Amino acid sequence: MGSWLSKQVEPTSAHFTYLVLSVFLLSYAFFSDFIRNRLHLSEPPLATAVGILFGPRCLGLVDPESWGWRDTVTQEAARVVVSLQVFSVGVELPKAYFSRHWRSVGMMLVPVMTYSWLVTAGFVYAILRTDWATALIISACLAPTDPVLAAAVLQGSRFSGRVPRRLRHMLSAESGCNDGTSFPFLYAGLLIFSGQTTGGIIKAWFLETILWQCALGLFVGLILGHFANRALRIAQRRGWIDPASFLVFYILLALLSVGVGSTLGLDDFLVAFGAGTGFAWDGWFANKTRETHLPDILDLLLNSSMFVYLGAIIPWRMFAPTDLTPSVTPWRLISLLVLILAFRRLPIVLLLKPLIPDIRTYREALFCGHFGPMGLGGLFLVIEARARLETGESIPLPHPPKHHPNKAQIDLVWPVVCFIILGSTFVHGCSVAGISVAGHFLRNKEERAPLLAAEDEGLDGMVHEGGGGESEPSVSGDEDVSFVPRT
Repeated sequence: MGSWLSKQVEPTSAHFTYLVLSVFLLSYAFFSDFIRNRLHLSEPPLATAVGILFGPRCLGLVDPESWGWRDTVTQEAARVVVSLQVFSVGVELPKAYFSRHWRSVGMMLVPVMTYSWLVTAGFVYAILRTDWATALIISACLAPTDPVLAAAVLQGSRFSGRVPRRLRHMLSAESGCNDGTSFPFLYAGLLIFSGQTTGGIIKAWFLETILWQCALGLFVGLILGHFANRALRIAQRRGWIDPASFLVFYILLALLSVGVGSTLGLDDFLVAFGAGTGFAWDGWFANKTRETHLPDILDLLLNSSMFVYLGAIIPWRMFAPTDLTPSVTPWRLISLLVLILAFRRLPIVLLLKPLIPDIRTYREALFCGHFGPMGLGGLFLVIEARARLETGESIPLPHPPKHHPNKAQIDLVWPVVCFIILGSTFVHGCSVAGISVAGHFLRNKEERAPLLAAEDEGLDGMVHEGGGGESEPSVSGDEDVSFVPRT
């Protein structure tokens, strides 16, 4: 009997992964309101913890390497998930958002992001004792704010309703843009390893990265989204499309933008964000689908699954020194994480607060400066960096080579970026709980909610004009439909 049963049961790593992932998602779905609105926790840190617990480091039930998965799979999975999220950001923003808020978003993208890149590079250079080019590559992977982590905190929770809407919109727009705008920073470091002259590096950086990948990528995305909007309007008006296909169109257009961008060698994320922005510029699609909760469905299925995968592939053994990476030690990595979290954004956002129209108080600047999570966008960028260091192209080798002229750089960028992403996922993913609990106890006893951290009033020190801190009409141009907490 036992022999017969052992032949029938197939406990492979892939099969265990189906069980672990589905049980986690079902458990989260059952208690999602309690987790998000009472415990103030989001999916990414929980999903990452599940990946670590069941991954090779602990129980060993979820082991992507045993499936034969390679770096190309990690690269493409991150490409699709992040592109879908930045497309979603473009769709969810208020109509014609950038025509009114270009200055605020521009300040977050140019001076703030440039400062983040240079300061992080300085910390990496000093603490890990590497060369400047490698430090610039690592810092470029960590410069953008992650749209997946940002969406998990800024949308659909009790806490998000306590943050002024203009800040939520600005941070969402920033996270949607800056995964794409990080490519010029990344290639500034990578081109140093190309062996070209200084003039050749500047020429290649401007023509290939700025003009072709970024500028043309954004333009193609905007055109693609605009014409998709026109086509869908015609199909819907003439009764050519059924309701199910109308909703699926959202995801298919996002995937089309990924396909166009990656095939043409453009900046995938700017193509996807441009497509989402162009598609929903007039607010028509968002108004039609506001009750479907499509972004929330994508968050639960794709984004949470990707963070489980991230937890399972964390390179724990590479967090120790080797002959090629003698400065990579746990304490150095922890010190680097603390410095990056403290100084990567906070000082520059506080300094530039008078120049950012959507940030009206220093408490708001403190919140925006802190809230710069690093996540799946950085995972894609570090694979892109490794691929360029390995082959000079965007397609990575199946696994890092054992012998290579850039072996030291290849072995350094991966564990450092993974460690910082891991730390940011937990710090930023759990910071809402910390802010909520601290705010609860800082109130007078008579002003506290009956339950711990259950307040739903706007956060102190922020301007909440009109009840929601908005500075424009809602996404469809009519009534506000912001999240209303349960009573």
